[in-house]
Amino acid sequence: MFTITSSATFGIKAVPISVETDIASGLPAFTIVGLPDTSVRESRDRIRSAIRNSRFSFPRGRVTVNLAPAHLRKQGVIYDLPIALSLLIGMGKLSEDRLVGSVFLGELGLHGEVRSVPGVLPSALMAKRTDRPNVFVPKGNAPEAALIEGVRVFGVSTLLELVDYLNGEREISPEAPGRPRDDPPNAPCFSTIRGHAFAKRGLEIAAAGRHNVLLQGPPGTGKTLLARSFPSLLPALTHEEAIEVASIASVAGVWAMSGTLPRERPFRAPHHSCSAISLIGGGTWPAPGEVSLAHHGVLFLDELPEFGRHTLETLRQPLEDGTVTIARASGAFTFPAKFQLIATRNPCPCGFLHDPRRACSCGAREIQQYERRVSGPLIDRIDLVIDVPNVQTKQLCGEALEEPSCLVRARVVRARECTEVLALSPAAKRLLEAAFSKGTLSTRGFFRIQTVARTIAVLADAKRIEEDHLAEAIQYRTDRGVLGA
Repeated sequence: MFTITSSATFGIKAVPISVETDIASGLPAFTIVGLPDTSVRESRDRIRSAIRNSRFSFPRGRVTVNLAPAHLRKQGVIYDLPIALSLLIGMGKLSEDRLVGSVFLGELGLHGEVRSVPGVLPSALMAKRTDRPNVFVPKGNAPEAALIEGVRVFGVSTLLELVDYLNGEREISPEAPGRPRDDPPNAPCFSTIRGHAFAKRGLEIAAAGRHNVLLQGPPGTGKTLLARSFPSLLPALTHEEAIEVASIASVAGVWAMSGTLPRERPFRAPHHSCSAISLIGGGTWPAPGEVSLAHHGVLFLDELPEFGRHTLETLRQPLEDGTVTIARASGAFTFPAKFQLIATRNPCPCGFLHDPRRACSCGAREIQQYERRVSGPLIDRIDLVIDVPNVQTKQLCGEALEEPSCLVRARVVRARECTEVLALSPAAKRLLEAAFSKGTLSTRGFFRIQTVARTIAVLADAKRIEEDHLAEAIQYRTDRGVLGA
């Protein structure tokens, strides 16, 4: 009996799975054990047809395939290829020499073709981590797997092609190593946005300190445009961050399957009708949701109060922890979710409360119900609340040049590189104590104000947090009464 290595993905981490096959005399039967789900059990007919249509005979007698370790539940179609290879080894049709130190995964078609599968990138990482230098994947997945340095990736099109290679009767060239992507940024540049100096300043602070933002104002003032321009202020992904982002996309099945690593940070903008599962992740076999697909990037929730209350409440834990843990009977699955939340909302249902141009048609009860759609604990986790009023006509029609995003991004990168701990000046400490003593600040808000003030000080190249830095940070809180105004 020979063991073939495949993989199983839990969260975004893959673990090795051993595929063992025993062919015994007796009545014909084909059994797969080791906690396979329905998709794995259904592979029996695909494997039988693929072997027969690849000019091999299917073994007679009792066939038992074990997927070890048996206590881990197996899901998906990636075991078709390794199971077929183990059967061919049992029949003496395949040499074992080239299978040592290799990982195999892929779905089989009825005619023996090898089809692409999700989750290849974590499997290639597992192969590197466990010192298995060769990875055999479907041809369509090969550029994706080749992004991992230190492993040789072989893309195969058919079962027969792979068998001939393993028997030394054909050559398959390893896939060329992947490379970083060098695409131009998709986000709008700050230079295309007229006015909004206060909002732009707030977004710069948010980008520099990785703070969450809520943009509020009447309809049509540019809240969505400002939010969509925010990624243009963020530094490019590092190699390690790009691997994580690509791994999540691979597991979710939304990977573009190209031989390049992303450089631009993800920007996810789900519709307000999305469910809690699509936002956080889940399902019978949990898959990553929007918060994980936005890992190391931006989650944009346009018209925040229009999202379901239960859906929004599920954001509270990932905003604090940077991870999402989904518990199922088969185990707990953890997905990374370190994202920046950028949200927008109108001041009232009609959108024109306090607007000097148009009168508000909402009653006091309607406004109160609208505000209650977003809970206080969730708002408390947002560091900067920025008012976005209408831009004056002279600013819209003016010829003054607006600062481009590249200059702002340079300041953001410099601020992010600063790891120095800045102390509060005596005056700043007195202001913070006075603000907290008024009772309108939560303990979380108390510390978040200091974090925002530190970012402001770093952007100003200050050696400590001064009173004006702290005052500006308090200005962005929803409970602005802490200033005593």
